[in-house]
Amino acid sequence: MKEKLEQLKTLLARVADLENAAAVLDWDQETYMPEGGVQARADQLSTLQGLAHEYFVDEEVGTLLHDLAAHLDELDYDSDEASLIRVSLRDYEKQVKVPGDLVREISRTSALGTQAWREAREKDDFSLFQPYLEKMVELKIRWAECFKPYDNIYDPLLDDFEPGMTYEQISAVFAELKPPLVELVRAISQKRDAVDDSVLKAHFDKDAQMAFGRAVAEQLGYDLTRGRIDISAHPFTTNFWRGDVRITTRLDENDVVSGLMGTIHEAGHAIYEQNTSPTLYRTGLDRGASMAVHESQSRFYENVIGRSRPFWRHFYPRLQEAFPHFKSLDFEAFYRALNKSEPSLIRVEADEVTYGLHIILRFELENDLFNGRVSVADLPEVWNARMEEYLGLVPPTDREGVLQDIHWSQGLMGYFPDYLLGSVFSVQLWEQMQKEMPGVVEQIEAGQFEDILAWLREKIHRHGRKFTLPEITARVTGGPLRWEPYMDYLRTKYGEIYGL
Repeated sequence: MKEKLEQLKTLLARVADLENAAAVLDWDQETYMPEGGVQARADQLSTLQGLAHEYFVDEEVGTLLHDLAAHLDELDYDSDEASLIRVSLRDYEKQVKVPGDLVREISRTSALGTQAWREAREKDDFSLFQPYLEKMVELKIRWAECFKPYDNIYDPLLDDFEPGMTYEQISAVFAELKPPLVELVRAISQKRDAVDDSVLKAHFDKDAQMAFGRAVAEQLGYDLTRGRIDISAHPFTTNFWRGDVRITTRLDENDVVSGLMGTIHEAGHAIYEQNTSPTLYRTGLDRGASMAVHESQSRFYENVIGRSRPFWRHFYPRLQEAFPHFKSLDFEAFYRALNKSEPSLIRVEADEVTYGLHIILRFELENDLFNGRVSVADLPEVWNARMEEYLGLVPPTDREGVLQDIHWSQGLMGYFPDYLLGSVFSVQLWEQMQKEMPGVVEQIEAGQFEDILAWLREKIHRHGRKFTLPEITARVTGGPLRWEPYMDYLRTKYGEIYGL
């Protein structure tokens, strides 16, 4: 068994190297690659992703996995060895059903589509992106059909990001969460003038913003000797291995909060990746468990910590020093402005309360898109209608509407619900952390984040992909994923701010 396990690790390391090489090219395309490089980059990524898939679904890998799976009962479920066999077999049995030509075509279309999306967004012209999105939807339908039978064609796409989760399961959570969320949004809207965020609007030097964001991210635990921060059209995190995890942000010279919160969000992702166990290197397990677990980390750092009073009691004097505009603004006015809640057009800039409605809109729209109830051509109109229904706003441009997110251009259909699932889980983590670390609030106020990182590393980060979201939730909190703590957190925080 030991010999076969080493053989498997050798084969999986080759796959990991190819995937990480492709990730470097992806990162370059989003940061420094000139526009003229897109066709060659599409071909390069198609080749690398195709090879990675070909090597992973090779018969030798399948034979080793099935032989090793017969010995799973002899191993500790939590061990690296058992997890490697269990998770790799799950991945193999899914990937082996997908033709290599389809993998290559999705990768090529993603690279071309990303460039088209960027141009369409800049020019506010959906028609420039539409044919690429139609092609991607067609390809992802073919992908999903590889996994028949299913209850919903959307299920295999969701499973790519949240193993084992289906539309029915996620929809059940969102269906219970949506009514109280809408109720809270409406209650706050009755007192919208109670919080003034105009105090946050001024001119903020972009270099100063980048320096401040870098300092905050580093203090939270992002190791810049194993990472870097750059600018991109849409903030993202790229992981090559725990020793090289890079993030990007985007800055608005008229809004210091937007770029800072984006930087903290991506730092949360990167901190997760930098703290996976080194024993998982090149196994395919050395990255986040799932996208909901990943988003729980980014949303935890961005919102639960990053928009809290204790956090800003420490950082506000430094913000005032970096940006003199704030020197005459008292702390409480800043805190309330930072947490102003009102419907807005852009998801990544939405406040904690309205954010969930942005996600539910996308989740429901993707489900309708893949079940043939909405066409790509109809997306701008349907998007605008649902924005008006859910948030009372109609985007004046497609740039602020259907073109705002990069995900569809890259074929990341099924990803969006994980943002809200992760937000829900982030609050459960915070509840548990406070029980096990009674002085955690005081540590945040003192700017001490080492124990928080150590707790997250022990409970989540070090395990990489060894466990699923339900397993992690049970292990850390002693029970299943629950939306009620998240709703209680929002009611308490925003009830206090708005006097509800």
